[in-house]
Amino acid sequence: MRISSVAMNASRALRIGMIPADGIGREVLPVAERVMSAAPGAPKFEFVHLDAGFDLFSVTGNSLPQETIDTLKNSCDGAMFGSVSSPSHSVVGYSSPIVRLRKELNLYANIRPVDGPVMSGVRGQKPVDLLTVRENTECLYVKQETQEDTPNGKVARATRQITEHASTRIGRKALEVALARKTMREKDGVNKTTKVTICHKSNVLSVTDGLFRTSVRSVYDADKKKNGGEGLYEGIELDEQLVDSMVYRMYREPEVFDVIVAPNLYGDIISDGAAALVGSLGLVASVNASDSFFMGEPVHGSAPDLVGLNKANPMASIRSAALMLQYMGYTDPALAMFKAVDAVLTEGQTLTPDLPNGKATTSEVEEAVIRAMLK
Repeated sequence: MRISSVAMNASRALRIGMIPADGIGREVLPVAERVMSAAPGAPKFEFVHLDAGFDLFSVTGNSLPQETIDTLKNSCDGAMFGSVSSPSHSVVGYSSPIVRLRKELNLYANIRPVDGPVMSGVRGQKPVDLLTVRENTECLYVKQETQEDTPNGKVARATRQITEHASTRIGRKALEVALARKTMREKDGVNKTTKVTICHKSNVLSVTDGLFRTSVRSVYDADKKKNGGEGLYEGIELDEQLVDSMVYRMYREPEVFDVIVAPNLYGDIISDGAAALVGSLGLVASVNASDSFFMGEPVHGSAPDLVGLNKANPMASIRSAALMLQYMGYTDPALAMFKAVDAVLTEGQTLTPDLPNGKATTSEVEEAVIRAMLK
């Protein structure tokens, strides 16, 4: 898989844009910052604190200043985003800063791994180890909505955009991710089939989801044809699943899934739902990726009910920072961060209240992770 070349230049500090935005983002992102700085083998960091979010919009009328975009584009090597309090109702002039950032920085893929013991209450299952590669730039998230008055009342419409270009690109990214997982499993002696599952609903949405499905398949098929049946993705299986049956199977037998590639909306829903398998959104990380720039983003929301209580789970932000470093080429500190979080989870004595029997504070979890990392 292609990773950033930033790691090749060790002569200067890494400039990481830090965008806490709203709610608990302001509490968990500083934890990620401190854990990154303490990680063994980590480079020097220069953290650049940037503004965005609904709270900023409420004061200034702008949820994402141009200065934030320009700083990320022109002088940052990577970035971290906290959380955003996007309202569920329409607010004139407001648009989600994270959606716009993905477009401005061409972060066309959102990569969300979910792994660990199943905590859904279903007994006898193997530990879950799946990863969603979500197309990040189109689908219903193009935000082209209209509303009109008719004799029968208001009618609202939304444009759903699926393009061959974006679908082919995300298909290639998913296969690259799968190839990297296959290589790591072989190195670790893990005997598990590496598989990419295309998530769609083309039996109903035959034009839009049909284009997504065939575009992803075309990447896989073209590689085989070009290389006489034994191409770059040799050893990776490709299958597909309708989105509704996928949700059912994900909860009944999550161990059958490996890498899932999906359009924007399905990927959003599936990856959030998968978090329930391991106990909490507070554990699930993601990275928004182009081919050269990476922005970590914990999957959880802004959780306004937890603001100021020192109870927010920082593990997703720590894992997201580790993912960002991993994709930038800093595998040693990333691995140290992943292992430290896993150690604290396995020990089970320092967990926030969103997890079973959790009573620890955000600060106590931070301290536990750093202790585990430095052992």
